Amino acid sequence: MTRLLLIRHGETDWNRDQRVQGNTDIPLNDTGRRQAKDAAATVAGLLGTDPAVIAASDLSRARETAEIIAADLGLAEPWTTPLLRERSYGEAEGLDLDEFRRRYGRYGHAEPEGAETRDELRARALQGIREAVAETRRRTGPGSNPLIAVAHGGLIREIISHASGGTFPAQGDRIPNASVHELLVERDRLRLVSHAAA
Repeated sequence: MTRLLLIRHGETDWNRDQRVQGNTDIPLNDTGRRQAKDAAATVAGLLGTDPAVIAASDLSRARETAEIIAADLGLAEPWTTPLLRERSYGEAEGLDLDEFRRRYGRYGHAEPEGAETRDELRARALQGIREAVAETRRRTGPGSNPLIAVAHGGLIREIISHASGGTFPAQGDRIPNASVHELLVERDRLRLVSHAAA
């Protein structure tokens, strides 16, 4: 069994301005960097002295969040994978949320032209978690070293929904920047332990 701490990246200017990011590679802003340090403190409290492996989406906002957490916790550099990227929103990337809703309807459920479907996102997210767990075991042996994975709000929402049988997150809940969510991974089964929503 692998303990998984799933963390959303820190804030970017597009988060602050409520613009759809998707796969557009927007860097952290200074608030996001402070949030990453706060997330590191939260993770330190959860892990204690347990050594961990850290993985991240290859988009810069997640990668830098992971690098800050790794440095603060004295962990090896994070390894990255495109499997943990945010959902692609196709032609809707860059729109502010009001314009998105006007054109496509409710955010997270709409299907803009060229967007990845939620089913595609969930399948990719679960593959990313499986590969991250396998990499953790490869690096640390057959033990149960914790895995920290830094990803994105839409992807985290799908993983939490899958792990909770659709119970969480509740309708209207947001996945806050730099929030920490705990799951247990046993073979291909994920179990939600706790999640943070706003």
